[in-house]
Amino acid sequence: MRKFSIATALAAALISAPAAAFCGFYVSDSGQGLYNNATQVAIMRDGTRTVLSMQNNYEGPPDRFAMVIPVPSVLQKENVKTLPRDLFTRLEQLDAPRLVEYWEQDPCAERAQEAMAAKGAIGTGSGFGNGHGRLGGAFGVTVEAQFTVGEYEIVILSAEDSGGLDAWLRHEKYHIPENAEPFLRPYVEHGSKFFVAKVDPTKVVFEHGSAALSPLRFYYDTEQFTLPIRLGLLNAKDQQDLIIHVLAKAQRYEAANYENVAIPTNLDVDESAKGNFAPVYNALFDDTVREHPRAVVTEYAWDASTCDPCPGPALSYADIATLGADVAPSVTAQTQTGAAGAPSMRRGWRGSGGGWVLTRLHARYGKNTLGDDLVFRAAPPIVGGREIMAFGASLERTPTPSSFNNFQARYAIRHAWTGAMACEHPVRGIWGGPPQGQASESPRAATQLAFADRGTSKLSSFVGYHAASAAPSSSVAAAPSALPTSPTAPAKSGCGCGVATRTTPAPITFASASLLLFWILRRNRP
Repeated sequence: MRKFSIATALAAALISAPAAAFCGFYVSDSGQGLYNNATQVAIMRDGTRTVLSMQNNYEGPPDRFAMVIPVPSVLQKENVKTLPRDLFTRLEQLDAPRLVEYWEQDPCAERAQEAMAAKGAIGTGSGFGNGHGRLGGAFGVTVEAQFTVGEYEIVILSAEDSGGLDAWLRHEKYHIPENAEPFLRPYVEHGSKFFVAKVDPTKVVFEHGSAALSPLRFYYDTEQFTLPIRLGLLNAKDQQDLIIHVLAKAQRYEAANYENVAIPTNLDVDESAKGNFAPVYNALFDDTVREHPRAVVTEYAWDASTCDPCPGPALSYADIATLGADVAPSVTAQTQTGAAGAPSMRRGWRGSGGGWVLTRLHARYGKNTLGDDLVFRAAPPIVGGREIMAFGASLERTPTPSSFNNFQARYAIRHAWTGAMACEHPVRGIWGGPPQGQASESPRAATQLAFADRGTSKLSSFVGYHAASAAPSSSVAAAPSALPTSPTAPAKSGCGCGVATRTTPAPITFASASLLLFWILRRNRP
C-alpha cells in the first residue's frame, strides 16, 4: 500500500504565506522534524455555507509528507479546487497594516484656509488504494471519498476512535508527533472526518527547506462556526502566527471565545521605519499581545472592493468569486442569465444588503495560550485608522461604532513644512502630497509578518504611543449586550469556520456620506 502526504493537502488548503497555526498537522515517511510556522486562512461565510481556503508554509525534509485536517462532513471532488497563489498575495497586501507618507502643505496657501472650514473631514490619504471501504482492519479507519485535484490526491477518512487513527498512521510508517492521540480525540468524538492530501515531493518546489504548495479551497454546509487550530500545535516549534481573512456580505467578524482587541492605529512613526516597516509593526503587535496575551487582534475591517490608502488593488468581482462567491447561496440565487446563457456574477457579487466586508484577524499563540479552537461571531461595524479627526480633536487611534466598516491599521511618516510662512495667520497641520517636483510613493504594506524580524526594533524609538492604551474592540464597537467581554459560545471540533449570523448594518446617514465625499488631510499641532 502506497503512502500518502496528508500534510500537503492541509498546507494547500490554507491560503497565503505569512502567519502560522493551521487546521491540522504534518506527517512524513522520515523521522525528521516537520514544522509549520506560517499560515493564512481565507474564510467566506454565507448562510450555513463556509468556503475555506488556506495556504501553509511547510518546513522539513524534501521527502514524502502529508497533512491531516478535520472537516465536518465528507467532501466530494466538486467541493475542492486549487487556487492561484497570486490572489492570496494580493489579499494579504490589501488588508495588511500600511505605512503612508505625508508632507505639511504651505501654511499660507489659500487651500489651508479653506481646509479649516472643513474641520473633521476625512483625509486622503503513496495512496490509499482504490475505491471506498474499510482500511486497516481493527484500526477502524475508512476511506469515505478519494479523488484528484490538481497536483493533489485527496482522501477523506473517517475513524471509529482516535486511538485507531493514531495507530493506523504509525502502522503505515508515518512519523507523527508523540502524544498526538489526545489532540485527535475531540474531533473523532465529534464525528469529524479527516481531509488528507497526498503530494509527490518531486512535484513540489522546495526553497530553503520550505515547500511552495498550491493553495486549496473547499466548502461545506454546517451550523458549526469554528476554526480548528489545536492540531496545528503538534507541528509548532514555538509561537505561531495565524492571520484570518474573513469575507461576508455587509458583515464584520470577531472571535466569540477569546478577547478581542483592535490594534492601535494612526500612530506617527519615525522616518527610519520606512525601510523596516514589517519589524516595526511586529514590535507594536507583540506589545499589544503582551498586554492581552489571549486576544485575537482586529487589524482591518473594510469593504473588499475599496481601500484608502491602497497599498495594492482592491478585490474585483472575479476575486470575490474565486474566494467563494461562486458557490455562495445568496450569490448564486441572484445570478442572471445573459443572452448567451452564461450566468453573471456581477450582480451577486454586490447583491442586496451591501458588498463583501473583508475582516483581518491576527493571533499569535503557543501551547500555553490559545488552547481552544476559534469560534467566530458577527460583530457591529467600526471605523478608525483614517486621516480624520475623532471628535475634532485627534486622529482616530481606536475604533468607534459606525453604520459601515472603515477600520485599518495605518501609520504615517510626516514631514513638517520647512519653508517660509509669509502671512499673518499661518495654518499648520494641513497634510498632503510631496512638494512640487518630488515623486510620491505608494503606501507600504507590512506583509510576510511571520518571517519578519522580531525583537530587533524597539517600539519606543519609532512611535510615542503605547499599545497598553489600546481599547478592546468590544468596548468601543457596541454596547456590552452586543459584544460581551466574556466567551458566549463553546468551542467546537471540526473545521466549520465562519460566524453565527449575518446582519445588515443601519444605512449610512447623510452626514457620514458627506464625509466620504471630501478628502482633506489635516492634523492639529500645538
